[in-house]
Amino acid sequence: MKVNRTILIYALMLFALLSAATARATGDYGLSTGDLVRITVYDHPDLGTETRVNEQGGILFPLVGEVPVSGMTANEAAKRIAKMLEAGGFINSPQVNVVVMEFKGQEVSVLGRVNRPGKFPLQKASRLTDILAQAGGVTPDGADTLILTSGKGKNASRREIDLIALLRDGAHELNVDIGNDDILFVPREPRFYIYGEVQRPGTFRLEKNMTLVQALSVGGGLTLRGTQKGIRILRRGEGGSMLEVDAKLADSLQADDVIFVKESLF
Repeated sequence: MKVNRTILIYALMLFALLSAATARATGDYGLSTGDLVRITVYDHPDLGTETRVNEQGGILFPLVGEVPVSGMTANEAAKRIAKMLEAGGFINSPQVNVVVMEFKGQEVSVLGRVNRPGKFPLQKASRLTDILAQAGGVTPDGADTLILTSGKGKNASRREIDLIALLRDGAHELNVDIGNDDILFVPREPRFYIYGEVQRPGTFRLEKNMTLVQALSVGGGLTLRGTQKGIRILRRGEGGSMLEVDAKLADSLQADDVIFVKESLF
């Protein structure tokens, strides 16, 4: 199980890096306030400029003054500057190039079990895997699902996304578009606890749809003094109190379950 999951994690990271590169190559990011751009004009090095998009959505450029660029792609902004240079009689058929050096207008937050948590600039075409790539991927103790929160206040929405299904089952519809101010949270892996008459008591990762008998196997099986009769599971209830549950070997476990294997009386 762990080997398969490791392969999936590496595959997810590779897929994310490729898709992120593809998104950058499309150049369809819309410029926003705070973005830093570098502007060059072929054969006119004196016009080379680095400037930020101001609060009004414009940039200041020599000769032509303020150029409205908010919402434009870099190519569209370059064409507008070229048109203004030519219309003003400054340069005939200017070749203008605009490159975004820093994306400041839109951000997404990535929290929890990722290698580089924090805020990341958001490109218009960014998808879930693109952002995970920027965050360095999920850590080994991260869960197989993440929580995506979009919007604020009454318009806020919360969605759980199965990262393993995204690759293993080809569920590409789970590779959703990420919007400005979205929050991605990768929880800690779900765990269960086992103690008593088992070979390896301790804390272990709870795999999806894991049953009691599988958990006993992870714990190395029963000791010579252990018995399958009277195995108990302590489970946290809605109010936070621990409830004792009679368990059958085929029963599915829940996160944070505590399994106790009693000693045989005979």
